[in-house]
Amino acid sequence: MELPLVVGVDGSESSLRAVDWATDEAGLHGLPLRLVYASLWERYEGTSLAQGPDRPSEQVMAEDIVDAAARRAHRRDVEVKVSTDLLPEEPVSALLRESHNATALILGARGRSAIAELLLGSVGLTVAARAHCPVIVLRGSHDNQAKSGTRQRIVLGVGEEPQNSAAVRFAFQEAEKRQVTLEAVGSSRRPAHEATGGPRPAGDCADLHEQGVADTLDAALRAAAADHPSVEAHRRTVEGSTRKALLDASVTADLLVVGAERRHGHFGLGRVAHAVLHHAACPVAVVPQLV
Repeated sequence: MELPLVVGVDGSESSLRAVDWATDEAGLHGLPLRLVYASLWERYEGTSLAQGPDRPSEQVMAEDIVDAAARRAHRRDVEVKVSTDLLPEEPVSALLRESHNATALILGARGRSAIAELLLGSVGLTVAARAHCPVIVLRGSHDNQAKSGTRQRIVLGVGEEPQNSAAVRFAFQEAEKRQVTLEAVGSSRRPAHEATGGPRPAGDCADLHEQGVADTLDAALRAAAADHPSVEAHRRTVEGSTRKALLDASVTADLLVVGAERRHGHFGLGRVAHAVLHHAACPVAVVPQLV
């Protein structure tokens, strides 16, 4: 049985856009869609404070939110199987538990809080840093309209040890399903002590480092291309910071894929993943990699 795509909904415009995007993805991949709302309403209201018979007002609101989200998904694609659930617990804990039995978690860039639109909220950051499945955050298109597949390109941020990594495999799978081009991006940085004006002598450290980045990108593409021969994949080496290279690339991408290492129970996001979750111009997939 295929694991569902799980969407955290809270009634915000951002979460409704996530529902739209996730519905398209569920239809594309032939997956069920699970819409969940998490809140500690029982702790704060109790069963005695009810707007309807035996139902706390927060629960009534939660039911309305997931019902509206389910109707929206059904209108977008009647073939997608949709289920809903109310989880009377703290959102981060609920979503992390859901990640054990999900193909991916899909979240809006922000919820109903007063957090600025530019920045991702604490729930999204924590979930992306600790989830056991890929987490896709709907950056970009802040007009409440999900726009899937308009640019025909997926960008993959490649680190130092990409061969057979979960992020590489995920990016190839998505490119294959969508029938779009995959671009693997890596960055090299010229040593600070070198002059910036004149030509570099052949074989200097900067050239060697740039070649090393190119070799890493080639290895990443070769490792996955055999399993996905229909994917047109390219590499691009950019001089400068990885953060800037990926943010620039996100402007013309449908999806930006980055990895997040999980070391012996240690959870967290690297600086690059943290930056693109806050500032990318397209949806960002953070793919966990056990090392």
